[in-house]
Amino acid sequence: DRELVLEAVRQNATALGYAPEPLKADRELVLQAVRQDGAALAYAAESLKADRELVLETVRRHGTALEYAAEPLKADRELVLEAVRQ
Repeated sequence: DRELVLEAVRQNATALGYAPEPLKADRELVLQAVRQDGAALAYAAESLKADRELVLETVRRHGTALEYAAEPLKADRELVLEAVRQ
């Protein structure tokens, strides 16, 4: 149930790791998690790990989260600069 997982993620971002696979691709749910804890990006669907906008928002708050992004984004100059600023 999406609402149950959303509430769990609000309580603890790492709850995303226990969510069903389709919910790990739910952009709103993943954003909720990574806003709290950038490491939650590790549990997101590959499609969201490759979502530049989502990753940019994440590394602006949690620079170390860049390690969980898709490989091409790890070489993105703007993302790397944002991560280093953290």
